[in-house]
Amino acid sequence: MTANLPPQYDAKTTEAKWQQIWETNQTYKVDPARGGKPFCIVIPPPNVTGSLHLGHAFEQSLIDALIRYHRMCG
Repeated sequence: MTANLPPQYDAKTTEAKWQQIWETNQTYKVDPARGGKPFCIVIPPPNVTGSLHLGHAFEQSLIDALIRYHRMCG
């Protein structure tokens, strides 16, 4: 069985779908009365040369995923 996948990633369609689900489920709604421990990730300063490379992109992707996960956990 083969899936009918588009040849390219369509950000408009994909992101709109997930944004709607997140808003419907109030994923980003903050409830200060809920409690919980604070969560923080310290982002190091950019490289001295200022050039971006795959290591930076990978690091930022991991940071983004962790922040979103912990935010959704409360």
